[in-house]
Amino acid sequence: MNKIKVAIIGTGNIGSDLLLKVQKSKYLTCGLFTGRNDDSQGLKRAKEMGVPTSSSSIQAIIDNPESCEIVFDATSAKNHMEHAPILKKLGKFVIDLTPSKIGQMCIPAINSDIAFTVSNVNMVTCGGQACVPLAKVIMDTHPDTEYIELAGSIASKSAGAGTRANVEEYMQTTKVALEEFSGVKKAKAILVLNPAEPPVDMHNTIYATVPNLNIDLLTKKILEKVEEIKKYIPGYRLTLGPILDKGRVVIMIKVVGSGDFLPPYAGNLDIITCAAVHVAEKYAQHKLIL
Repeated sequence: MNKIKVAIIGTGNIGSDLLLKVQKSKYLTCGLFTGRNDDSQGLKRAKEMGVPTSSSSIQAIIDNPESCEIVFDATSAKNHMEHAPILKKLGKFVIDLTPSKIGQMCIPAINSDIAFTVSNVNMVTCGGQACVPLAKVIMDTHPDTEYIELAGSIASKSAGAGTRANVEEYMQTTKVALEEFSGVKKAKAILVLNPAEPPVDMHNTIYATVPNLNIDLLTKKILEKVEEIKKYIPGYRLTLGPILDKGRVVIMIKVVGSGDFLPPYAGNLDIITCAAVHVAEKYAQHKLIL
């Protein structure tokens, strides 16, 4: 089968994990792995894998536009603001893993089909990917629900400088995603960096105030959605619920990473790369059929 070529901008942990996932894909192949530091371990690893590499970042795509049709941007929000108009002019389909908010928010379990209609998608946040689909199930089955809260906990070791510098932005972006995708009137998102040793897996708890609860219907629809998400995020687990506790619906989720490049406890990073590759594969399948 022919494969669609992708480029990955950013050769750190996220970019390296994307590379390994892309190279396992039935529909994708890496045509370019590019960053800014020729001595980076990510570039060295990619070279050993036989992947075309560059240390000239986006300039490598400008100089060789045929190297890719899809571009993953795993740099920073500031860099993506510079990259986005260039990649749009080049006609690339862009999957943004930064918090730039330039592209349309994408959560595959809800709207992966936007890969066919827009040129730039943003992968929201790890908490958004994990919990917004279940929040939408709550609203779809109980549209009179007025409040949903997400409390997330990730291993401190899995939170890099970018995550630590943007915790407030993470919570705001997740809140916006909860409200926009589910339609709930009011939402809140909290993130805790857990310093425990050994590092803990990613955990998320959803709390919802649900009038006139139909627990059997909600349970059925939640279990269906969990199975759908597990198809592209293998380490996604429902650990509790839905249950009714002190007048609130409670649902708990755990995410264990695939262990491709990132450690298994870094499920908060793995869920983003899994979701990003899934969207790229949807795009690729669509193009290959055409």
